[in-house]
Amino acid sequence: MFNPTQEDVRRFFCAVYAKHRAGQPMEALEIIAAEWIVQHPEYHADLADADAAVARVYDGKDGRENPFLHLSMHLSISEQCSIDQPRGIRQAVELLAARRGSLLEAHHEAMECLGRMMWESQRAGRPPDGHAYVDCVQRRATK
Repeated sequence: MFNPTQEDVRRFFCAVYAKHRAGQPMEALEIIAAEWIVQHPEYHADLADADAAVARVYDGKDGRENPFLHLSMHLSISEQCSIDQPRGIRQAVELLAARRGSLLEAHHEAMECLGRMMWESQRAGRPPDGHAYVDCVQRRATK
């Protein structure tokens, strides 16, 4: 199981951004990450300096979200959809994207469901409920 540290994650996204800007070749996961980075120009300054990104505390007190958590959630949802795990997530996200006219907006709504699932799992001390997560995304797609 891959278990990167906070620093690993931050350096990964900063390196992807640097490669993207330099037009360098990338691996498959880096290409997916770069696509989401392009969709979020508000994070480019954070991604431009890896050392500053590693040192920074993203606690929300300044009113800004953690760009690395946000981009990691995009990658997670992309991977979930690519393998349809939990079962039904691909269809739910595709339906939500069609209804919203935007994969980006669909991901942002799915993130709310994913975050809720993880919070409830941690709070209850039980494994994540993928079925509830998929149901949440499906409900949003029917609104």
